[in-house]
Amino acid sequence: MAQYELLLPKMGESVAEATIIKWVKAAGDAIDADESVLEIATDKVDSEVPSPVAGTLVKTLFNEGDVVKVGAVIAIIETEAGAVTAAPAVQATVAVPSAIPGIALTETITESSRIANTENRFYSPLVKSIAASEGLSQQELDSIAGSGNDGRVTKNDILNYLSNRKAGTPQVAPTPAVAAAPAATATAPTPVAASNSASTSEIKINTPNVTVHAGDEVIEMDRMRKLIADHMVMSKHVSPHVTSFVEADVTNIVRWREKIKKDFEKKEGEKITFTPIFIEALVKTIKDFPMINVSLNGTQIIKRKNINIGMAAALPSGNLIVPVIKNADQMNLIGITKVVNDLANRSRNNKLTPDEISGGTYTLTNVGSFGNVMGTPIINQPQVAIMAVGAIRKMPAVIETPDGDMIAIRHKMYLSHSYDHRIVDGALGGQFVRRFADYLEAFDANRVL
Repeated sequence: MAQYELLLPKMGESVAEATIIKWVKAAGDAIDADESVLEIATDKVDSEVPSPVAGTLVKTLFNEGDVVKVGAVIAIIETEAGAVTAAPAVQATVAVPSAIPGIALTETITESSRIANTENRFYSPLVKSIAASEGLSQQELDSIAGSGNDGRVTKNDILNYLSNRKAGTPQVAPTPAVAAAPAATATAPTPVAASNSASTSEIKINTPNVTVHAGDEVIEMDRMRKLIADHMVMSKHVSPHVTSFVEADVTNIVRWREKIKKDFEKKEGEKITFTPIFIEALVKTIKDFPMINVSLNGTQIIKRKNINIGMAAALPSGNLIVPVIKNADQMNLIGITKVVNDLANRSRNNKLTPDEISGGTYTLTNVGSFGNVMGTPIINQPQVAIMAVGAIRKMPAVIETPDGDMIAIRHKMYLSHSYDHRIVDGALGGQFVRRFADYLEAFDANRVL
């Protein structure tokens, strides 16, 4: 008999740790190769950890709810092999690429004695290391809004805080959940200016006073809904949103898709929806206006090289997830269609990996799929813009012809473009959505794939 050390696997470049949600197997249980042993949750997605070997689970080294670093030994499996199978040694430090210039991020096994876990908040060794290297006090760290499990401060949370702190943007502390309780007040210190002045001001966020009445049902948010809520509040707080609207005539697209969809499915084994067509047009528009494909890091504009289109998708649970089509500018329409269908299917079955929902540079959301005519979408940080496409409807329209104007039935839709007014002005934001509409309207109804 031999023992195999099961490690918490790497789940993407941006993921350094995960929370154990549930042990599927208990000590003494038999395990087949590739059978799920436990379920984990990262800041981005839930997933399962399978065993690469067959055997018996001897010991679990962490409890449900524990936060574990990538590469740590999480369980011992006894196998039939003739020799001991040793897992690769876990290094004492883990280098993490910095998202903010000038910040060196190195996670050490030894936690900073200056930063401690509180009764209501857990801080990972990585977060503590960053806080220590940047000189954050316990009080300041406690004020950071956490987007992780149970309000936990993640690496991205503290990096975003530090970025805005350097830029002079005040931070808002997390607000406790309210159930028949008085209004809570969250107070966060305003970052000190470059002159190291001791003067500070406060921002107070008052939550509404909520009363639970007889017969009311109190439903606790699930983990994903809490993450979404925190992310949306953060986005509205960070970015001054502006939305521009354009009406687009998509008659050529509707007729073309209706004409080719059966042959396309027979030939490619895939259904073609409107989404890949919209993404193809978005890629062309981004190439025309590359300053939409950026992120803002304090006062630094990060112009993205890759065009990675996020595709907002509703889950059966009612929650939202945004898988990303990486390097969409390098794909043709057939390639985009295959990737879109694959990501959509695996989204519904909770089979996405963390890498597949990270790295987006621009997001598309289809509010028309719910019968909505238009919407005002919230920017998916750290992006600076998002496009919402509304329902396609038959509408009477004036058509100009050589013989004069005429009324005809056309397929039309509204496009809503929300953008961050810190970096995208009305001219760029408005021109972008107009150009997007132009590409849709100019679609070749005789196109051959």
